[in-house]
Amino acid sequence: MSKYLFAYRGGAAPESDQQREAVMAAWGSWFEQLGSAIVDPGNPFAGSASVGSGGNVGGSGASGLSGYSVMQADSLTAATELAKGCPALDHGGSVDVYETHEVM
Repeated sequence: MSKYLFAYRGGAAPESDQQREAVMAAWGSWFEQLGSAIVDPGNPFAGSASVGSGGNVGGSGASGLSGYSVMQADSLTAATELAKGCPALDHGGSVDVYETHEVM
C-alpha cells in the first residue's frame, strides 16, 4: 500500500458554533468510515507564507490550501475514491490527492 497526501482547498468556514459542531461531526463521521486508511488525520492550516528562489518571502501561500491528511490506499484511483467522501466538498472545497514516494 502507498501513502497519499490529501491537500484540502477552500470550503466555507462555519459562521456559528452550531455550524462548527456540524462540520466537525461530518469530519468525524468521514474519518470513522475511512478507518485504517488514515495514516495521519492532519489538521487545518492557519497562517502561511511563500518562500521563493533566493529566499524571497512573500505573503500568504498562493496555493489556497486549507489543510491536509495522509491516507493509505492500494492505488491513486482507490485514494481518489476515498477523497470523494470528504466533507469539504459539501462546502465548496476540493481535495487534491498526491501519491507519495518513500525516499528517506
